[in-house]
Amino acid sequence: MSIAAQPLVQPVRRAWRLLSGALESLQPLAALAARVYLAQAFFLSGLTKIRDWDTTLALFADEYKVPLLSPAMAALAGTAGELVLPVMLVLGLGGRFAALGLFVVNAVAVISLSEIAPAALQQHIFWGSLLAGLAIFGPGSWSLERLLLPRRSGDPALPRATS
Repeated sequence: MSIAAQPLVQPVRRAWRLLSGALESLQPLAALAARVYLAQAFFLSGLTKIRDWDTTLALFADEYKVPLLSPAMAALAGTAGELVLPVMLVLGLGGRFAALGLFVVNAVAVISLSEIAPAALQQHIFWGSLLAGLAIFGPGSWSLERLLLPRRSGDPALPRATS
């Protein structure tokens, strides 16, 4: 490093630390916002399915080609996942499990449709990305998991106990 550049290093490092700290303080809010956004999208889809169960069964029989499951079982499993997992996700209770479950529901939805509009595919990719992030990083510190479950040493999936 040249002598002329040395006086710039400390202010740049300080600014970077401030920016990093500010962004890290927003992580719980960002995780909560992602959880609420995703929960709403999937829960509303589940409500649509149970409002007209006959149409849902017809769609799963004719339109959605879910592998390995009968249309009735696929409709039941998909609807149950869209109603139960979003509640778990938004509360942050079993958050990683809920995110992984909704990731599977999302992936099956894309795979089972013979034709999907490009805009719809982009929406599913966005949802999948958010769900993957929540599954990998967890539901964040603003979750019931963090309040109810003390972290055991060496287990990064559980929150830390404060003493």
